[in-house]
Amino acid sequence: MNSIDWIGFIGVFLILIAFFLNERELISTKNLWFILLNLVGATLACLASVLLNYWPFIILEGVWALISVNALVRYSKTP
Repeated sequence: MNSIDWIGFIGVFLILIAFFLNERELISTKNLWFILLNLVGATLACLASVLLNYWPFIILEGVWALISVNALVRYSKTP
């Protein structure tokens, strides 16, 4: 595997960890760790897609990352 593969693999792995932990009810979607795992994972997967010039996943992971940023902003405003 090359460096682009590793970047994409790590990104997808982080997203899957967040999904798994949520499905096992170990963290909720409002949990900071869930938000950060999705944000970092989607950003890395998007970066790998940009490096591969693969537009379908650039769009998918870019939107996923933006949604995660929105969740992080909302989380930071929670009292």
